[in-house]
Amino acid sequence: QVQLVESGGGLVPAGGSLRLSCAASGRTFSNMGWFRQAPGKEREFVASIPWNNINTYYADSVKGRFACSRDNAKNTMYLQMNSLTPEDTAVYYCAVDTSGLYLYARVRDPANYVFWGQGTQVTVSS
Repeated sequence: QVQLVESGGGLVPAGGSLRLSCAASGRTFSNMGWFRQAPGKEREFVASIPWNNINTYYADSVKGRFACSRDNAKNTMYLQMNSLTPEDTAVYYCAVDTSGLYLYARVRDPANYVFWGQGTQVTVSS
């Protein structure tokens, strides 16, 4: 059973940076992803990364600004967020997909993830 604990959220001015962390209870050997959800909106895909750290996917809205990485020795996934704007304000969630399938059509859909963290609030002021 995988348990996920997120940290790193907070309040940051526009143009600033934050680094989110997602610590897993054990080695997942699985695809992991970041999603975000603003009040009144659907949960949306942000980024994903497989166990071997290759073929990382990003939503168009964050390409060039966000970087997803993972340290398997620490059982931790990261999301480095730069050049933040108020449109990035949301609760950010990390998740794990244990299927072993890594295709963009699958990793972008939150319904395919079986374990979720509690979420961490990111607020970007103008």
